Amino acid sequence: MDRAEALALLTRYYAAFNAGDWQGMLDCLDDAVVHDINQGERQHGKAAFAAFLAHMERCYRERLDGIVLMASEDGLRGAAEFTVHGEYLATDEGLPEAKGQTYVLPAGAFFGMAGGKIVRVTVYYNLADWTAQVAG
Repeated sequence: MDRAEALALLTRYYAAFNAGDWQGMLDCLDDAVVHDINQGERQHGKAAFAAFLAHMERCYRERLDGIVLMASEDGLRGAAEFTVHGEYLATDEGLPEAKGQTYVLPAGAFFGMAGGKIVRVTVYYNLADWTAQVAG
């Protein structure tokens, strides 16, 4: 995989996200994908990622814009920076009560890639910023 192939893979991944095409996102992932959840646990495998997506769909409605993708020359690592525009639909355990609040949040992600698939996804955003937006 080279840089162009890595960028094409990440482009498909985020296009699927914005289309609400969870299967399209899963198709971009290796079966043994490692998912580092922001300020949370590390999960392993495509089934765990699918369960995460189902949870997110229940609690949040999000779209990303201003997506900027980067990849190393060898295509083994990538990154993305974007702005999340979201609506908090259902209370997520341990977080403020959901009342349909909206939020705008800068975020980023780091990726490992091999064999034409994403093998690692690590997402970062400022949880204190999100909490302040939905708690106010």
